[in-house]
Amino acid sequence: MTQLLDIILHLDQHLVAWLTLFGPWIYVLMFLVIFCETGLVVTPFLPGDSLLFALGALTAIENGLDLWILLVSLTIAGILGDTVNYHIGKYLGPKVFDQDRRFFKKEYLVQTQNFYSKWGPFTIVAARFAPIVRTFAPFVAGIGTMDYKKFFSYNIIGAILWVFTFILAGHFFGNLPVVKKNFHIVIFGVIFVSILPMLIPWMKSKFKKA
Repeated sequence: MTQLLDIILHLDQHLVAWLTLFGPWIYVLMFLVIFCETGLVVTPFLPGDSLLFALGALTAIENGLDLWILLVSLTIAGILGDTVNYHIGKYLGPKVFDQDRRFFKKEYLVQTQNFYSKWGPFTIVAARFAPIVRTFAPFVAGIGTMDYKKFFSYNIIGAILWVFTFILAGHFFGNLPVVKKNFHIVIFGVIFVSILPMLIPWMKSKFKKA
């Protein structure tokens, strides 16, 4: 876990090293990370927003990554990930959450259900910007047997908005001197802003109980 945290906080340094090590194969590696983060219920801990931002920053440096290859390939990864997750939820159903397990925690399901009660089908789009909920939203949509055509349309919109927002933000702002100097703080900021949609309802519930 400590090693994962170090990777997340210093993604810019690690990605440069991986680019040197893997060359063009880094596009495949990043595709798999985004696919797993959105498509497998057991991997909500993988970096999403922060990874996209850091990748965007690497598109603005000399001999860096290609902006359009990232935008297109990772959008496809996000769409495929949610699609697979939807079908996993549809066929496995709530049996997975009969009891708390290491990764399948009921609290994650409850958080996602709260998202649905607020946003409805638009949850598929809104959840893209919320870690953990992003991973469980398509799974819950499958459990609730949301109409697949409706799900797929929201899935495409959400993936495009999510990937383009963070990669383009990294492309235009990731290499500013103040950002490069304080990259770990920026990553903390990205993560904090991402969890606000979950944090605010949680804080409200705590105040109500108090």
